[in-house]
Amino acid sequence: MLREYMAKVPKEIEARATELAKLIEEHRAHYHEKDAPVISDEAYDSLVEELKGVAVRYPELAELYRKVEGDVVGGTVSEAFSKVTHKVRQWSFDNVFSDEELCEWEARLKRFLEKEGIDEDAKLSYVSEHKIDGLKLILEYERGVFVRATTRGNGVVGEDVTHTARTIKDIPEKLKKPLTLIVVGEVWLGEDEFARINKEREKNSEPLFANPRNAAAGSVRQLDPNVTKERNLSFFTYDLDYIDGDAPETQWDELKLLKQVGFTTNPHAKLCKDINEVIDDYHYWVPKRTSEQYGMDGTVIKVNEVSLQNTLGYTAKAPRFGIAYKFPSEEATTVVEDIALQVGRTGVLTPVAHLRPVRIAGSTVSRATLHNEDQIKRLDVRVGDTVIIHKSGDIIPEILSVVTDLRPKNAKVYKFPKKVAECGGDGSIERIPGEAAYRCVAKDSDALHRRRLYYFASKNALNIDGVGPKIIDLLLDNQLINSADDLFTLTKGDLLGLPGFKEKAAENVIAAIDSVRKVPLHRFLIALGIEHVGEETARIIANEFVSLKNIRKASQEDLAKVYGVGEIVAEELHTWLHDELHEAELEKLLEHIRVEDVEQKEMKDTALAGKSFVFTGTLPTLGRSEAEEMVRENGGIISSSVSKKTSYVVVGADPGSKADKAEKLGVTVLDEESFRALIK
Repeated sequence: MLREYMAKVPKEIEARATELAKLIEEHRAHYHEKDAPVISDEAYDSLVEELKGVAVRYPELAELYRKVEGDVVGGTVSEAFSKVTHKVRQWSFDNVFSDEELCEWEARLKRFLEKEGIDEDAKLSYVSEHKIDGLKLILEYERGVFVRATTRGNGVVGEDVTHTARTIKDIPEKLKKPLTLIVVGEVWLGEDEFARINKEREKNSEPLFANPRNAAAGSVRQLDPNVTKERNLSFFTYDLDYIDGDAPETQWDELKLLKQVGFTTNPHAKLCKDINEVIDDYHYWVPKRTSEQYGMDGTVIKVNEVSLQNTLGYTAKAPRFGIAYKFPSEEATTVVEDIALQVGRTGVLTPVAHLRPVRIAGSTVSRATLHNEDQIKRLDVRVGDTVIIHKSGDIIPEILSVVTDLRPKNAKVYKFPKKVAECGGDGSIERIPGEAAYRCVAKDSDALHRRRLYYFASKNALNIDGVGPKIIDLLLDNQLINSADDLFTLTKGDLLGLPGFKEKAAENVIAAIDSVRKVPLHRFLIALGIEHVGEETARIIANEFVSLKNIRKASQEDLAKVYGVGEIVAEELHTWLHDELHEAELEKLLEHIRVEDVEQKEMKDTALAGKSFVFTGTLPTLGRSEAEEMVRENGGIISSSVSKKTSYVVVGADPGSKADKAEKLGVTVLDEESFRALIK
């Protein structure tokens, strides 16, 4: 390890660290001084974490990290406002991103306290509060009367914004007790109010606010307090910096006092008896992070006992006694190390970015989809680029944008090849007429055959539990199967001869295969792997024709008439069903599988019957699959894209372009509450 530290810093590492430091400073200025960030907080944190990692590995570059994360807490103070030197210095909290890091933080606290002569086994209690995405304000009161409000600024000097703070309803002009004190809190703008303000700005042809935090910060920094008053800002007070008189002995008692004298505190603050309760509280809020009117990006944890806070004190930039535990990031920055083509089951080629591994949305990812050639050109993604990626839940990560300021000189433009070995034949590929995608000219390669079998057994199709790609490959390589119907002829004895298979594992696989010998019609259609016939299309066709026999008898015209199917899907399905090889494949499968007809039931007389729905963003309480099933049960249709024919677009948090398209086309947009009301 010592030799690594003493080694000369590679030129490319030093150059990147220098550019990172410069970029971080620029984005800090956009956030703190201009109230107009150009990247998300998560992407910013990711850049800082990368620079921190470089500084740890190469101490010679540590000064670059200290420069951007050392003593600087916020930004410079605007000349438009009076400068105020804080009576109590303002700090920012260090961050942790996992339960392990949080426990390591507690271990450091105990080691520090032990050095100070405090029993290392002493139990620490904590106060956990939401980390609100707003603007920090410091309020001063003299004998119970409000005298000044100041922004954090650089932590030492802030801006006097008393004139606008007086318009915020949660900041009392007079306290219920004549106390002289300094308190700290966060100005925030509710989601509903944010939507109203942006709607007004759009009507007046004014630029829209990017997010509620920008709107809140911009509103406080208005020269005209009447503008601020119209925006209905809110304020939570969360800390007592100074009091003339007896101070509370715990953080929890501080919150009680603040509430007693007239301040609004966050109702979800929690007193935790130990670190495990802190962790439980954090994980309770992760899936509910969008359920409140205010934005939150984590929880802030403070040691409850004020005497211990005083003993622990501060580092050069942050309190030791407190930490911010950030929610799993849905955006991060990383480097594109390669771009490769992935061959799908139908022969369509998808470009995939191979990434420097990065943790995002609770898991480590090393790949992201680039969709097609047009997307690569639109983003101008090159091998070697630093990119911002987005991942939400189980959705495959995608690249949002390129950080061109960090583009190396040797970044390579990606060009589609003329041939791909996995395509079979001579490997030729072609662009699909009228589409942005490429596909294999030949469709008889071993790779495609394997992918079709993977899909047949996958969760989206027959859902043969435990029979994934590795098992399929093992069965193919040992010549136990060649086609999908062969799966149903396997015996336990066949599997026991395979490497890694013992009695129980073999029994589980056979049981899983036996469990799908009877399947719903729509799942069987999905499993056939017919191009353009995905889950929703399969459901529509199954509900319309009721049985496989009826579908096989239907003409191409009959299929095309069904709402949600159309000419292209009808032609693809009809051609597949009447292909000689496919017909033989189908008959072999039907020797082992009983396909269930759709149960005909009278649909409820609701507004959903025959209506099409598109879901976008994360709903507060409903999972995507749960909401979609509610639509299907009431006769509605699910679609993945918005058009003039779409009946409703249901919007959650971070909705993306579908919500914008719905508004442009005049399609009705619903939130979860309105959607539930429509179901009822």
